[in-house]
Amino acid sequence: MRFAFTEEQDALRAGMRRFLRDKSPEPEVRRLMASDDGYDPAVWKQLADQLGLQSLIIPEQFGGSGYSYVELMIVLEEMGNALLCAPYYSTIALATNALLTSGDRAAQADYLPSIASGDTIATLAWVEDDGTWNLTDTRLSAGHEDGVWTLRGHKSFVLDGTVADLLLVVGQAEAGLSLFAVEQDAPGLVRHGLTTLDQTRKQARIEFVDTPARLIGFAGRAHAGLSKTLDLAVVALAAEQVGGAQRCLDSSVSYAKTRFQFGRPIGSFQAIKHRCADMQVEVEAARSAAYYAGWSAAEDAADLAVAASVAKSCCSDAFAAAAAETIQIHGGIGFTWEHPAHLYLRRAKSAELMFGDSPYHRELLAARLGI
Repeated sequence: MRFAFTEEQDALRAGMRRFLRDKSPEPEVRRLMASDDGYDPAVWKQLADQLGLQSLIIPEQFGGSGYSYVELMIVLEEMGNALLCAPYYSTIALATNALLTSGDRAAQADYLPSIASGDTIATLAWVEDDGTWNLTDTRLSAGHEDGVWTLRGHKSFVLDGTVADLLLVVGQAEAGLSLFAVEQDAPGLVRHGLTTLDQTRKQARIEFVDTPARLIGFAGRAHAGLSKTLDLAVVALAAEQVGGAQRCLDSSVSYAKTRFQFGRPIGSFQAIKHRCADMQVEVEAARSAAYYAGWSAAEDAADLAVAASVAKSCCSDAFAAAAAETIQIHGGIGFTWEHPAHLYLRRAKSAELMFGDSPYHRELLAARLGI
């Protein structure tokens, strides 16, 4: 396998870096993470109108650009590097993938064009209060009477759940696991913002009290599509983690070159050299795992599920280790609220748990390999 980006993909990365350098500097990240909505609507609109990012992986027939998952990986890696505060991951990596894997052409035609244009923020409501990502543990119930579906129950840890215009909800119908669409103004829908470790990514607990919903696909047949959605979401998250880990490495190396102690830069000391070298090895290994998983997603390869679990476990470990080492290398200042190191540590620990931590995915990998 040889990884080589095209000139167009390199240009996409360069454009993303310029945009994020201007729109997501540290002061803006801190301002948005302290706000209720957690994103800037003007920047969200620019992502759609100027860069066309919301339409990136949406097929052209639904108003999208029809690019592959490789382009999405590039975008998310740069967003993770800059800690962009925006509902992009929830809208594209979760909701859009859930619609694309559902096989429901009518729902795709109804919802994807407005997502592609940036007019709709969407998310996937999957997990409940126990925090498990196992589909079989879904307890939210879906009833069907007089031609109307209604949902009763709750979902928790819903990414951007307080600002989403469209909620795709996983529920248990009489026929089995099913996927439903709920509009933001649906009766019986109650949203509560959660206080979380990573303040740059908002989460919510959502209650459904006989809330009317639209069935996506067929009742009882959502398991296969949602399983693939989870794998695709894991791959997308791995790209974010690589971007964050790279930022930690870059900031540590830069600080080690400019921080002097005993008349010499601390990067000249063997202990600091070893720490930076270990970080470099882990980040590059994580990048290789993420890129391969991104290729598998782009090609819809048979080993996507295996590649996803490898990427999630590897990238989670690398990002968490890099963020922790960054604080250590920066010394006393690295522990302060004013320094950005803790923002990356918080994102690293939150992303580590999302969709299952490293031990969970190693166990899942063993099952997928038949070990």
